[in-house]
Amino acid sequence: MKRWLPNPALTLLLALLWLLLANTWSFGQLLLALFLGWAIPLLANGFLVPVPAVRRPLCLLRFVGRVVGDIVMANLHVAKLVLGPKNRLHPAFVEVPMDIGDEFVLAVLTSIVSLTPGTVSAGLSPDRRVLLLHVLDAPNPDEIVEQVKTRYEAPLLEIFECSRM
Repeated sequence: MKRWLPNPALTLLLALLWLLLANTWSFGQLLLALFLGWAIPLLANGFLVPVPAVRRPLCLLRFVGRVVGDIVMANLHVAKLVLGPKNRLHPAFVEVPMDIGDEFVLAVLTSIVSLTPGTVSAGLSPDRRVLLLHVLDAPNPDEIVEQVKTRYEAPLLEIFECSRM
């Protein structure tokens, strides 16, 4: 069964997304949605990274709320910086040592950092132990490292059953 239907949840999600994008629930669209929902995970199975189990679902909900709040606050901070005098900007590249050993959780962390205005994941060392960030306003790079590790990395390690480096 796993060979022909490698990811049933993804199949249903893709089929539902297709129906929402097509904006019709006709029989033909339903068949096409089910076919695409089945074929895409089957063809992409070798490229998908395994997702670790969620160990603490309530922590995950709190974490999502924190990330959304951080995105809103960062938008306000970046707007204030951009609209203000240019001499207040302190852009810098910051190297953050990583404790995350799982590829999926590391991808989640880099995505969160890039979603937050004012920061972009610029690179990852070949051994995946150092994340390079570009920060729009980094008067104290050590504070940025501490913030990423405590606000994002530590909760992700707590939420997911994944290995540390």
